[in-house]
Amino acid sequence: MSDNLNPDEIKEYVDFLQILGNAAAEITLKSFRAPLEVSNKGRKLQSDFDPVTRADRDAEEVIRRLIHEKYPAHNLIGEEHGHDNFSESTDSINWIIDPIDGTRSFIAGIPLWGTLVAVNDGTKPVIGMMDQPYLKERYIGSPLGSTLNGAPIRCRACPDVSLATLSTTDPVQLFATDEDRKAFERVAKKANMVRNGYDCYAYMMVASGHMDVVIESGLESYDIQPLIPIIENAGGVVTSWDGSPANLGGQVVACGDRALHKQVLDILNS
Repeated sequence: MSDNLNPDEIKEYVDFLQILGNAAAEITLKSFRAPLEVSNKGRKLQSDFDPVTRADRDAEEVIRRLIHEKYPAHNLIGEEHGHDNFSESTDSINWIIDPIDGTRSFIAGIPLWGTLVAVNDGTKPVIGMMDQPYLKERYIGSPLGSTLNGAPIRCRACPDVSLATLSTTDPVQLFATDEDRKAFERVAKKANMVRNGYDCYAYMMVASGHMDVVIESGLESYDIQPLIPIIENAGGVVTSWDGSPANLGGQVVACGDRALHKQVLDILNS
């Protein structure tokens, strides 16, 4: 349980995430698999293409507006519209927003993108949502548990990498360095199966017991904070490659099994 949030507050925020997910979906679904104007924000990691669409910006705007109307003293941190700091208190609630995680999938017509929102209690992400409205899948994680459309989900046991299904978003363009990519490949060579290209959706497959590990680098805080409470409250673990908290992004490992997590860290750092 969060040191700064009680069960009633957690339930209140979980209920509010449903409202945010519905509002964002009204915007994103109108543009998905429809003609799109795509802008390039510039270089990202090892790619010269970092796409953004009007749907990204509009979805974040409606999320921010709804949060500010209900919680005007809370801070907002989003991918498309930056930081709005309304409180300097160290225990202030921070909302972390990625309106369309997986914009590449979005513009390619692949329904593996998601709207991500986290409630950070001032020290760590405590509640998170990943909403995939085209598939009608809404994952929410909090100290009250992790769910898919209200039904409980759990990670599966997988104590050895030789039994594991491993994923990353893009092993060619979206690792921060060649050294990071080579570290991923060391794990991939030992894994039972590797399935790539799923953005935030892969993390939900770990949380719901269908995959075992996701490895990435070069992430931002809004890429990972909403996903951490979902995986952790489903029994999994999310850290940086050195085992420290992954709240700030960077090098990230998400595992459904703690024994597997330790093994994967050893391989990455070997």
